[in-house]
Amino acid sequence: MTQKVALITGGASGIGLAAAEALAKAGLHVVLADVQTDAAQAAVDKLHSQQLSASAVELDVTCEENWKAAIETVERDQGRLDVLVNNAGIGEGGTLESTSLNRFNRVMAVNVNGVFLGCKYGIPLMERSGGGSVINVSSIFGIVSDQLMVAYSASKGAVRTMTKSIALDCATRNNGVRVNSLHPGFIETPMVVGAAAAAPAEIIEPYTARTLGQVPVGRFGQPDELGDVIAFPASDASRFMTGSEVTVDGGFTAR
Repeated sequence: MTQKVALITGGASGIGLAAAEALAKAGLHVVLADVQTDAAQAAVDKLHSQQLSASAVELDVTCEENWKAAIETVERDQGRLDVLVNNAGIGEGGTLESTSLNRFNRVMAVNVNGVFLGCKYGIPLMERSGGGSVINVSSIFGIVSDQLMVAYSASKGAVRTMTKSIALDCATRNNGVRVNSLHPGFIETPMVVGAAAAAPAEIIEPYTARTLGQVPVGRFGQPDELGDVIAFPASDASRFMTGSEVTVDGGFTAR
């Protein structure tokens, strides 16, 4: 994988940063794309301190013009794109009754439109680079769900099946690009911890009991445990793998 280039959205923290670390250690130059520019640059500095190759680019994944500019920057500065990790996402809790249309649309804009735009503008550069691998980060709530996750589940289910459609399109065109989805369970990221801290106890306690409390291995996953998994579909070792779902959830969906 030496000298290849990976673009990771939401790369400033959590699963995105863990993916960046894993891919950089495998020899790639990683581009951390994030709307939080200061945090992304701090993450790049951290990688540089480990003698790893990295750079940052500003990106609001909901903005088509931002995507065009980010891909142009990668092509100008790095000359190629081999791996795209569409990781940026937001979590919004709520039932059908409590979720407004504005909140629903915001979740869909980040979690679905962001992945669509990433594939739309990233894959052509990957084709010009000779092919590559796209990893779209969905969730176990794209497979199963909870009554408090109507918008989030809708968005992650869309990522799951959109991934399959794009994988089939790439395979039909024989463009050398593989597309797979990753389905994390409950991972100790800033998004998950922040959402739990903000929720009232009368809501979060029963939610935790029926979700995290039911994980067979009995704990949160850690971001680096996802980073290590992402490195596999990003590599040539997974060259016969496309349109697949990789679930990393401590056994939650095995029940």
